Amino acid sequence: MEQLTVGRTLVARAVEQYGSMVLRLAFQRLKSQADAEDVGQEVFLALLRERVFQDEDHLKRWLVRVTLHRCEDLRRSAWRRRTVPLEERTAWAAFTPEETACLEELWSLKPRDRDVIYLHYYEGYTIAEMAELLGENPNTVSARLGRARKKLRLLLEEGMCHG
Repeated sequence: MEQLTVGRTLVARAVEQYGSMVLRLAFQRLKSQADAEDVGQEVFLALLRERVFQDEDHLKRWLVRVTLHRCEDLRRSAWRRRTVPLEERTAWAAFTPEETACLEELWSLKPRDRDVIYLHYYEGYTIAEMAELLGENPNTVSARLGRARKKLRLLLEEGMCHG
C-alpha cells in the first residue's frame, strides 16, 4: 500500500476529484452556496497543511470529516449568529424547480439526519463506515438513518417532490 504525500499535485487532484463532493456536503449542511464555497476553500487549504494519507480512501474520509467539522464551526460562529442571510436558502441555478423542491424537503430534516442520508445515498458509505467517519456507534448511525429515511419518505409523499 503506497502512501499519498500531500503536495500541490495531490491537492489539485483532490480538488478535481472531490471538490464537488465537498461542495455538495457543505451545501446540504449549510443551505447556502456562498457558505459551501467558503467551507470548500477552508477544507482544501487545510489539506495543504497535512502531510501524508494512508491511501485514497483515507484522503476521502478525511475530506468528509473536515467538511462536516468546518460546517459545524461556521454554524456555531459568533459572526454567523449575528448576521442575517440575504436569502435563507439559495439553490444553485443548476437545480431544476423539482430538485429545489426536493432540497427543501431534505432541508426540513435535522443536519445530522441530512448527513447520514447524504453519506449513504450520495457517497455510498455503509453504516459501519459512516459510524467511523462521524465518530459514533454503528447502532446509533443505523437508527438515525432509519428515522431519517422514514421522515424523508413522509415529507416527500406529502410535499411537492414527486419526481
